[in-house]
Amino acid sequence: MKVGVLALQGAFREHREVLEALGVESVEVRTPEDLAGVGALILPGGESTTMSRLLVTAELDVPLRDRVRDGTPTLGTCAGLILLAREVLEGRPDQVSLDGIDATVRRNAYGTQVASFEAPLRIPSLGSDVFPGVFIRAPLVERVSNEVTVLAVHDDRPVLCRQGSISVSTFHPELSGDLRIHQWFLASEVRQ
Repeated sequence: MKVGVLALQGAFREHREVLEALGVESVEVRTPEDLAGVGALILPGGESTTMSRLLVTAELDVPLRDRVRDGTPTLGTCAGLILLAREVLEGRPDQVSLDGIDATVRRNAYGTQVASFEAPLRIPSLGSDVFPGVFIRAPLVERVSNEVTVLAVHDDRPVLCRQGSISVSTFHPELSGDLRIHQWFLASEVRQ
């Protein structure tokens, strides 16, 4: 399977490095044409309002939303979660929503860059070893619908969720040095 990594802004190179380490073919997605032949998508962390504007400028907002709605397996991390959320608090009024997961998220809820932190996360689907959660200007999941499965929490708040073919995290697994989130995402999509 070829994985398309949204490459308009943010940590797309780091996601591609993880995929390369796993032996998975990937392509940087910057135009609608780049979506051809892609079997799964990753929307990286970065600056969600900038990414939103660039999606519109690149005319990627509608084709990407269509792919998400058509069930293309998608992993959104940090800003990628914000793009996939149904509702964004403290975002721009014109911010693009790909409407992939029935959740409400608050941008930069943990504070500025200097308030970034790491926290050990218990993620049962990854085994008994903790996962090193890297939270950088992370969003906070304020609400999820009954259709959303919460897979991990930090301070009693969801940090890893799944709805259908969409998986999202408030943290940056691509910066953790641990490949298990990407392995889990790819393995779960092959099983669908």
